[in-house]
Amino acid sequence: MSRGGRRRERSEPERRCIATGEVRPAREMLRFVVSPAGELVPDVAGKLPGRGIWVSARREALERALARGLFHRAARMRVALPADLAERVEAALARRLIDTLALARKAGAAVAGHDKTLGWLESGRAAVLVQAADGSPRERERLARRARHIPRIGLLNAAEIGLAFGRERVIHAALAAGGLAERAVEEAARLGGFRVSQDRGEDHPAGSPRDRRQTDVEET
Repeated sequence: MSRGGRRRERSEPERRCIATGEVRPAREMLRFVVSPAGELVPDVAGKLPGRGIWVSARREALERALARGLFHRAARMRVALPADLAERVEAALARRLIDTLALARKAGAAVAGHDKTLGWLESGRAAVLVQAADGSPRERERLARRARHIPRIGLLNAAEIGLAFGRERVIHAALAAGGLAERAVEEAARLGGFRVSQDRGEDHPAGSPRDRRQTDVEET
């Protein structure tokens, strides 16, 4: 603690992307490690043992690192690069977001379904709106109009959101303010580098290349 009893803010760790050279907070990037078998492994949770290799959480940055052999250079050895590495990263990031939603549900900090989500939006309890990318555009827009002031996540499909709530499909969900809502927004931002949001009626299917001038976690 600093003088006066105030807790001193810890500086957030930053890492440099091997593909772009940009330096960003580690939580916004992707960590990779080399397995004992010599294969490159995505470590989206940042907990695997070994020396970390960092890449910006964008598909094009990962593809650049692969095309230019930058992982071999960073690892100082030849490493096995899975042909479906980008797809593995996307799947792992989607799983992280789903797990975060599930934790929020178990903590009583999330609701699912049109009526409950609408109720949270009207009462001001909703801090994040989550909507399925494959839901009806008209129905999504009706609720989105009530959530202009909060982040909106439109990256997961109905079956994926359903996994978080123990249902077959979920189109609409809301998160209450708190650490899990903040984590969901952060995880969605990373997933947004690999999967296109349908939140604003974009024509691109989920997972297609995206225009980096757009954002998949909106806050207006």
